[in-house]
Amino acid sequence: MALNIMQLATMFADKHPGITSGHRLCPGCAAPNVAKFALMTAEALGYTPIVGFATGCMEVSTTIYPYTAWNIPYIHNAFENAAATVSGVETAYRALLKKGRLVDPNKKYAFFAFGGDGGTYDIGLQSLSGAVERGHKFIYIVYDNEGYMNTGNQRSGATPPGSQTTTQPVGKKLSGKIQLKKNIVEIMAAHENVYVATVSTSEPMDFFKKIEKALNFDGPSFIAAMSPCVRFWRVNDDKAVEISKLAVETGYWPLYEVERGVYRVTKKVKELKPVREFIEKQGRFRPLLKRPDADEIINELQEYVTSRWERLLALEEATKDKPIR
Repeated sequence: MALNIMQLATMFADKHPGITSGHRLCPGCAAPNVAKFALMTAEALGYTPIVGFATGCMEVSTTIYPYTAWNIPYIHNAFENAAATVSGVETAYRALLKKGRLVDPNKKYAFFAFGGDGGTYDIGLQSLSGAVERGHKFIYIVYDNEGYMNTGNQRSGATPPGSQTTTQPVGKKLSGKIQLKKNIVEIMAAHENVYVATVSTSEPMDFFKKIEKALNFDGPSFIAAMSPCVRFWRVNDDKAVEISKLAVETGYWPLYEVERGVYRVTKKVKELKPVREFIEKQGRFRPLLKRPDADEIINELQEYVTSRWERLLALEEATKDKPIR
């Protein structure tokens, strides 16, 4: 069943898919839309979602005791074990199904794990890798806001060079983090028997199609979603979608998928905009722009973005005729 925006809007006009209003996330935060886009797609296709959520800003802002914004089965996990918990739930489901102990054996369930930078790029990477390697059928979604926002904008493996953080600030002596952002998508794609994709809320149809593909995939799926943090990216609370769109248009956040080693770029940008445009729209890079070596750092990031884009196009060309195992 192929979905379109009008169908989804009609189906969910009077209900909240998975997460309700009234949570305490910042105005303009992209993270709740990441969850809603995924869960509404699952529900529209007839699945009952079950969610495990790693500790992080979205988790603490939606489950402040004694309240919760979640209206579906939901498990709060520590930073490091969301994937392990959901893989256990998926295994329990298969065991109960095999033993004939489910009330409705024809009911479809979708097992989701959500995490931010800590739960995915760093602290939770071991658990995630193990769950994917074991081949559990679940969908892991990282809402990527490029830092530890829950505890005050510390540097993470997802933080790009030159971004202002509290643990690696940008000033006269330091240029902030000097390492490139960890390429978590390629790390997960290297697990081989997996469906991996990048998404952005600025491209909803691409987002819906990839969630649908992940639901239909016979194995684990990993989805990386760009999720601007308006508080620490220093952008207005109505700019998250605009910033996400610019990330796609500059190639900073390319939209593509890898299905068992076969690459496909899902949004071809004819001419990439300079990555400087993405940087200059955000206050978190303002201290960098004051440094005398700003051009050098931005040019290095531009070279990386350009080379990664060219590599993706080359991988797509090289694998286009290969059968998906």
